[in-house]
Amino acid sequence: MTHLSVNLNKVALIRNSRGENLPDLVQVAKDCEAYGAQGITIHPRPDQRHARYADVSALKEVVTTELNVEGNPIPKFMEVVLQYRPHQCTLVPDAPDALTSSTGWNTIKHASFLRDICIQLREAGIRSSIFVDPIPELVEGARHAGADRIEFYTGHFARQYHADPAKAVHDHVHCARLAAELGLEINAGHDLNLDNLHFYVTEVPQVAEVSIGHALISDALYYGLENTIQMYLHCLDM
Repeated sequence: MTHLSVNLNKVALIRNSRGENLPDLVQVAKDCEAYGAQGITIHPRPDQRHARYADVSALKEVVTTELNVEGNPIPKFMEVVLQYRPHQCTLVPDAPDALTSSTGWNTIKHASFLRDICIQLREAGIRSSIFVDPIPELVEGARHAGADRIEFYTGHFARQYHADPAKAVHDHVHCARLAAELGLEINAGHDLNLDNLHFYVTEVPQVAEVSIGHALISDALYYGLENTIQMYLHCLDM
């Protein structure tokens, strides 16, 4: 079964909007695990407009499943990751002012840089994952960089899904098979939701973990957090 990691950035965004600690990110993380989530994800950006670097240490103390910290490996980010050692670090090529993640790494162009980061993570005992688009050459580049996993960017899939599901998932299916042959484990994330998630993991059964935040937290406004997590887990139960 594909694991569900709940991205808490939107919870942190609400917290930050009032300058207080409501909602309490640590308590929400503990509740998500109690409700069945198999991991917690945060993506601190340099402006810390939602998840903050300080959240990494706070969550590392309480998360009992798996803590995944994702972001662009700038010096400050790496300093925090190497100090607190989450279970997984997902490398994402976001610009500092990016609204949200919109593309994966060019693992060929940035091969040397990514290789150095993956070495640092491995030496610290942290699983590395590189955010990539489902393009064979880029998957191979991630393998050459020494990544433990890749995370497929699923934004394009989600936008095409309703018009032509088979076409939308085609490249993911092909690249997942390639990744498995290369010995890479696979994660996936971005715009996966209750409508498209079951189809995606059925067609791409190699996916070990999905990271879902925006859609899940939005659904929780209607269904409640516990019910929503159970609904997403049901989508992943094949």
